[in-house]
Amino acid sequence: MIGDRKVLFSGMQATGNLTLGNYLGALQNWVNLSEEYECFYSVVDMHSITVRQDPAELRRRARALLTLYIAAGLDPEKCCIYYQSHVSGHAELAWILNCFTYMGELSRMTQFKDKSSKHADNINAGLFTYPVLMAADILLYQADVVPVGIDQMQHLELTRDIAQRFNAIYGDVFTVPEPYIGKVGAKIMSLQDPMKKMSKSDENPNASIYLMDDPDTIMRKFKRAVTDSEGSVAYDEEKQPGICNLIDIYCACTGNSRDETVAEFSGKGYGEFKTKVGESVVEKLRPLQEKVAELEKNKDFIDSVIKNNAEKAQYVSNKTLRKVQKKVGFPERIR
Repeated sequence: MIGDRKVLFSGMQATGNLTLGNYLGALQNWVNLSEEYECFYSVVDMHSITVRQDPAELRRRARALLTLYIAAGLDPEKCCIYYQSHVSGHAELAWILNCFTYMGELSRMTQFKDKSSKHADNINAGLFTYPVLMAADILLYQADVVPVGIDQMQHLELTRDIAQRFNAIYGDVFTVPEPYIGKVGAKIMSLQDPMKKMSKSDENPNASIYLMDDPDTIMRKFKRAVTDSEGSVAYDEEKQPGICNLIDIYCACTGNSRDETVAEFSGKGYGEFKTKVGESVVEKLRPLQEKVAELEKNKDFIDSVIKNNAEKAQYVSNKTLRKVQKKVGFPERIR
């Protein structure tokens, strides 16, 4: 709790390009949440290096992501938008929490198993202890709530276990975070495989709409989107998952309901429907892309956000870190 507002923490990795799913499912909701909560939105670049990264590319993507946060409507005066790597408390607290986390707990994390199979030549300790750094991200700011998807729920449960374990030994040190339960953003699926989520790491470039895709690219991807042989625009998740995904995208971009969308395209072919969905996405992303272009020209402003928000995050996080360091017995610093 900061003042009379609860604290919310979330972040995205500075790898890959954000997709339409990231925007409609998460980033768009963050803007609304910043009106209700004291929000810390991190570019989690430390998490990114569990997989080998090109240094210059990682720096470029981190800045691009932070710029997208602002372009999407996050106000750096109202919420704290910062690079994880610029706040030393993340790494310092993660080490302490490592000593309160059990090997068995980490070995059960499904994401470690998944990523290990994908990066068999680089199964590093950071990949194994990734959830502890995530716990540090959250607990460092005494977050009350964390918006998480199903794929991250296991990590939040571990965060809660670590916080409760520490509190049981040392008293009421950490706020035990709750998952954010509220308005759920649109769940956007792959255009080529509607049974899996749209992902920025998908190897098929036609499967995902990236936020900075130009209109021609967006329209081409929608024309190639997987549909079915039913031939009618209807919301049937079992028989027509591809059409259901396109309906959900159209609804998210236009504000129409599913029933209104089905009625609008009654008797019309898939070609016309896919064109209209593509056009709705182009219009949805146009203001965002224009704002990004404007912000990229204002280097001094972005630099000031990076500096000022890092200082704010450092100040808030230090309060927790110093308390934890004292609890575990580290010598006090001589001022």
